[in-house]
Amino acid sequence: MNKPLYHFFADDHHRIEELLNKAILPDGSIDMRYYNRFRTGLLRHIKMEEKILFPAAMGVDKEVMTKILPRFRLEHGALTALMVPPPTAVLIKVIKHVIDKHDFAEEEPGGLYDICEQLTEGQTDRLLEQLSNTTEVPVHPPNPAPFALEAAKRSLARANYDFDTIAGEN
Repeated sequence: MNKPLYHFFADDHHRIEELLNKAILPDGSIDMRYYNRFRTGLLRHIKMEEKILFPAAMGVDKEVMTKILPRFRLEHGALTALMVPPPTAVLIKVIKHVIDKHDFAEEEPGGLYDICEQLTEGQTDRLLEQLSNTTEVPVHPPNPAPFALEAAKRSLARANYDFDTIAGEN
Protein backbone atom coordinates (compact mmCIF):
# COMPACT_ATOMS: atom_id res chain seq x y z
CA MET A 1 0.00 0.00 0.00
CA ASN A 2 1.24 3.47 -0.92
CA LYS A 3 0.01 5.04 2.36
CA PRO A 4 -0.61 8.60 1.13
CA LEU A 5 -2.28 9.73 4.37
CA TYR A 6 0.58 8.33 6.43
CA HIS A 7 3.10 10.18 4.28
CA PHE A 8 1.07 13.40 4.33
CA PHE A 9 1.07 13.48 8.13
CA ALA A 10 4.63 12.15 8.61
CA ASP A 11 5.96 14.78 6.18
CA ASP A 12 4.08 17.43 8.13
CA HIS A 13 5.67 16.15 11.36
CA HIS A 14 9.10 16.69 9.79
CA ARG A 15 8.17 20.17 8.56
CA ILE A 16 6.95 21.19 12.03
CA GLU A 17 10.02 19.72 13.73
CA GLU A 18 12.28 21.62 11.33
CA LEU A 19 10.52 24.91 12.19
CA LEU A 20 11.05 24.27 15.90
CA ASN A 21 14.71 23.45 15.34
CA LYS A 22 15.18 26.66 13.33
CA ALA A 23 13.56 28.62 16.16
CA ILE A 24 16.34 27.61 18.56
CA LEU A 25 19.37 29.78 17.88
CA PRO A 26 22.95 28.68 18.64
CA ASP A 27 23.11 30.91 21.72
CA GLY A 28 19.95 29.29 23.12
CA SER A 29 17.69 32.24 22.38
CA ILE A 30 14.51 31.79 20.40
CA ASP A 31 13.75 33.23 16.98
CA MET A 32 10.09 34.12 17.45
CA ARG A 33 9.40 34.23 13.71
CA TYR A 34 10.20 30.53 13.41
CA TYR A 35 8.63 29.71 16.76
CA ASN A 36 5.36 31.35 15.72
CA ARG A 37 5.42 29.41 12.45
CA PHE A 38 6.00 26.26 14.51
CA ARG A 39 3.05 27.11 16.77
CA THR A 40 0.63 27.70 13.91
CA GLY A 41 1.96 24.66 12.05
CA LEU A 42 1.52 22.37 15.04
CA LEU A 43 -1.97 23.67 15.76
CA ARG A 44 -2.97 23.27 12.10
CA HIS A 45 -1.65 19.71 12.17
CA ILE A 46 -3.70 18.92 15.28
CA LYS A 47 -6.75 20.52 13.64
CA MET A 48 -6.32 18.29 10.56
CA GLU A 49 -6.24 15.18 12.72
CA GLU A 50 -9.06 16.17 15.06
CA LYS A 51 -11.44 17.69 12.51
CA ILE A 52 -10.79 15.56 9.40
CA LEU A 53 -8.83 12.33 9.96
CA PHE A 54 -10.32 11.17 13.25
CA PRO A 55 -13.97 11.79 12.30
CA ALA A 56 -13.47 9.97 8.97
CA ALA A 57 -11.96 6.93 10.72
CA MET A 58 -14.62 7.07 13.46
CA GLY A 59 -17.29 6.96 10.78
CA VAL A 60 -15.94 3.63 9.59
CA ASP A 61 -15.18 1.91 12.91
CA LYS A 62 -16.22 3.81 16.01
CA GLU A 63 -15.31 0.94 18.34
CA VAL A 64 -11.67 0.76 17.22
CA MET A 65 -11.21 4.51 17.22
CA THR A 66 -12.86 4.95 20.62
CA LYS A 67 -10.23 2.61 22.07
CA ILE A 68 -7.19 4.31 20.57
CA LEU A 69 -8.06 8.02 20.40
CA PRO A 70 -8.11 9.04 24.10
CA ARG A 71 -4.30 9.04 24.38
CA PHE A 72 -3.85 11.11 21.24
CA ARG A 73 -6.56 13.58 22.18
CA LEU A 74 -5.05 14.09 25.64
CA GLU A 75 -1.65 14.66 24.04
CA HIS A 76 -3.18 17.09 21.54
CA GLY A 77 -4.67 18.99 24.46
CA ALA A 78 -1.32 19.03 26.25
CA LEU A 79 0.56 20.22 23.16
CA THR A 80 -2.04 22.91 22.55
CA ALA A 81 -1.70 24.10 26.15
CA LEU A 82 2.10 24.18 25.76
CA MET A 83 1.65 26.67 22.91
CA VAL A 84 0.24 29.29 25.31
CA PRO A 85 3.20 30.28 27.55
CA PRO A 86 6.17 32.11 26.06
CA PRO A 87 8.87 29.74 24.87
CA THR A 88 11.85 29.03 27.11
CA ALA A 89 14.57 26.42 26.81
CA VAL A 90 12.75 24.28 29.40
CA LEU A 91 9.36 24.63 27.71
CA ILE A 92 10.87 23.67 24.34
CA LYS A 93 12.56 20.66 25.93
CA VAL A 94 9.17 19.49 27.21
CA ILE A 95 7.45 20.19 23.89
CA LYS A 96 10.10 18.18 22.01
CA HIS A 97 9.77 15.29 24.46
CA VAL A 98 6.00 15.07 24.04
CA ILE A 99 6.14 15.52 20.26
CA ASP A 100 8.77 12.78 19.91
CA LYS A 101 6.65 10.26 21.84
CA HIS A 102 3.41 11.39 20.20
CA ASP A 103 4.73 11.32 16.64
CA PHE A 104 6.33 7.92 17.14
CA ALA A 105 3.01 6.44 18.33
CA GLU A 106 1.26 7.89 15.30
CA GLU A 107 3.91 6.77 12.78
CA GLU A 108 5.04 3.39 14.13
CA PRO A 109 4.01 0.28 12.15
CA GLY A 110 0.46 -0.57 13.19
CA GLY A 111 0.16 2.85 14.84
CA LEU A 112 -2.54 5.47 14.55
CA TYR A 113 -1.78 6.49 10.96
CA ASP A 114 -1.72 2.89 9.70
CA ILE A 115 -5.06 2.23 11.39
CA CYS A 116 -6.64 5.41 10.01
CA GLU A 117 -5.21 4.71 6.55
CA GLN A 118 -6.81 1.26 6.50
CA LEU A 119 -10.16 2.46 7.82
CA THR A 120 -10.47 5.36 5.38
CA GLU A 121 -9.07 3.56 2.33
CA GLY A 122 -11.95 4.54 0.03
CA GLN A 123 -11.84 8.19 1.14
CA THR A 124 -8.16 8.97 0.59
CA ASP A 125 -8.45 11.46 -2.28
CA ARG A 126 -11.25 13.41 -0.61
CA LEU A 127 -9.41 13.45 2.72
CA LEU A 128 -6.15 14.62 1.14
CA GLU A 129 -8.02 17.46 -0.55
CA GLN A 130 -9.65 18.50 2.73
CA LEU A 131 -6.34 18.24 4.58
CA SER A 132 -4.54 20.36 1.98
CA ASN A 133 -7.22 23.04 2.29
CA THR A 134 -7.12 23.21 6.09
CA THR A 135 -6.58 26.76 7.29
CA GLU A 136 -4.24 27.82 10.07
CA VAL A 137 -5.55 28.16 13.59
CA PRO A 138 -5.49 31.79 14.73
CA VAL A 139 -3.25 32.30 17.74
CA HIS A 140 -2.76 34.99 20.34
CA PRO A 141 0.71 36.08 21.38
CA PRO A 142 2.23 33.85 24.08
CA ASN A 143 0.77 34.54 27.52
CA PRO A 144 3.43 35.14 30.22
CA ALA A 145 0.94 34.89 33.11
CA PRO A 146 1.93 32.12 35.56
CA PHE A 147 -1.48 30.46 35.19
CA ALA A 148 -0.72 29.70 31.51
CA LEU A 149 2.22 27.50 32.41
CA GLU A 150 0.34 25.93 35.33
CA ALA A 151 -2.58 25.07 33.04
CA ALA A 152 -0.15 23.49 30.57
CA LYS A 153 1.38 21.41 33.37
CA ARG A 154 -2.08 20.15 34.40
CA SER A 155 -2.90 19.29 30.81
CA LEU A 156 0.37 17.39 30.52
CA ALA A 157 -0.43 15.48 33.71
CA ARG A 158 -3.79 14.39 32.25
CA ALA A 159 -1.82 12.99 29.30
CA ASN A 160 0.52 11.11 31.71
CA TYR A 161 3.50 13.43 31.38
CA ASP A 162 5.16 15.32 34.23
CA PHE A 163 6.54 18.70 33.19
CA ASP A 164 9.08 18.93 36.02
CA THR A 165 10.39 15.41 35.48
CA ILE A 166 10.87 15.98 31.74
CA ALA A 167 12.44 19.40 32.41
CA GLY A 168 14.96 17.84 34.79
CA GLU A 169 16.04 15.01 32.46
CA ASN A 170 19.43 15.27 30.80
